[in-house]
Amino acid sequence: MLRAFAVQRDPGPLVTPPQLRECPGCGLFQIVPAMAANMRSDCGRCGTELRATRADPTGHCLALTFASLVLFSVLWLSMLMKVSTAGIVHETSLLSGPAELVRHGLWPLAIAVAFTTALAPLAKFAGTLYVLIGLRMRTLPPNLRGVFLISRRMGTWAMLEVLLLGVFVAYTKLGDLVTIQLGPAVYALGILTVVVVWAELSLDPQAVWEEIERRGQTHAPMPAAAPLEYRPGAASCEDCKLVCVPAEHDGRCPRCGAHVHERKPDSLNRTLALVIAGVILYIPANVYPVLTVIQLGSGEPSTIMGGVEELVASKMYPLALLVFFASVLVPLFKLIGLVSMIGATSLTGTAEQAGVLLRQRTRLYFIVAWIGRWSMVDIFMESLLGALVQFGRAVTIEPGMGALAFCAVVIVTIFAAEAFDPRLMWDAAARNPHRKSLPSAASRSDARAAAVNSG
Repeated sequence: MLRAFAVQRDPGPLVTPPQLRECPGCGLFQIVPAMAANMRSDCGRCGTELRATRADPTGHCLALTFASLVLFSVLWLSMLMKVSTAGIVHETSLLSGPAELVRHGLWPLAIAVAFTTALAPLAKFAGTLYVLIGLRMRTLPPNLRGVFLISRRMGTWAMLEVLLLGVFVAYTKLGDLVTIQLGPAVYALGILTVVVVWAELSLDPQAVWEEIERRGQTHAPMPAAAPLEYRPGAASCEDCKLVCVPAEHDGRCPRCGAHVHERKPDSLNRTLALVIAGVILYIPANVYPVLTVIQLGSGEPSTIMGGVEELVASKMYPLALLVFFASVLVPLFKLIGLVSMIGATSLTGTAEQAGVLLRQRTRLYFIVAWIGRWSMVDIFMESLLGALVQFGRAVTIEPGMGALAFCAVVIVTIFAAEAFDPRLMWDAAARNPHRKSLPSAASRSDARAAAVNSG
């Protein structure tokens, strides 16, 4: 068993004890050393971050999350933009986008936009506030672990920073069609995006789980001291990172109550099925029109590539590059990346032959998992354009069926990345010996001692 690397930013007293962790990237069990505030511990084999401590792991995040909730209210309740042309003035808010999609019969697209820009961020902010405030109370409110579990999972689907980029693209594209005046919601969105990122960087989620454990609000009774030795059948909880033996707790994590599996269930088959679905949907997403601009009674439907060509013709080269990258290259990159990683799980041979590029493939997985959300910028832009530009025969923008197929591609590829387990690549390269035959207690102790002494 190896000892993880700890990178110290500022010296200070130790705030965490040594902990046994399984790397989510390569599946190696290792000891995360005792750490002071503002330190980061990385996997000694693949470099994946295992723990990052903060000087104030909850206080700063509490204040910033409260500010986020206030800004979020301004965002959804105030004017987004005021557009005018031919003497007609039209004011819109963020609610206008999903409403316009419903009016055109694209209600699944309206649900996706509303969920990623309203429901998921609200659940994340409200849940985080509930937990952080609750932990400061003498008597704990009920179900802190369940609320924190949901709020952390909602982070994957809260896409306010992508919405900000969509507003910027819509504002730039509308410059030649109408006169635009920005409303308070745009400024609130810009500040909110910064505050949300700041709040996420200031939070130590594992410190929250440890405080919930210390206050006794866990799914099952916890041992007095966390074990520092690997036990047969041990696995890491994907949500709170606790290493446990799920068979001892009906397959659940004793701390947060989430289902625990040694590897994600049926990972390869689910990922492959979702990738195939994404490839099939990618075709109509690029063939069918995503929007139609009707000006003075005439207009032609525009596909994704058609929109890029129009931006190039208007000499908006940076914007054309941005739309091409987010709407064409990113989905394609995700599909190709996932296919290559699925192929990597079937590699056999020696560790040297099969494991040469494992570290790079693990990094590729986390890039693929992070970058996919940015493809939603095209969906948010089309939602805003459809709501903003409704001036009868003067000029009107209508969303098309291609946008629905493209949104499905984005969502399917996000699910595919979530379903894939990068540890399977290291298993295939025979880098995780506990997956084959469990070594004896003596050999486990010897391996740990040698690794610690060499560090």
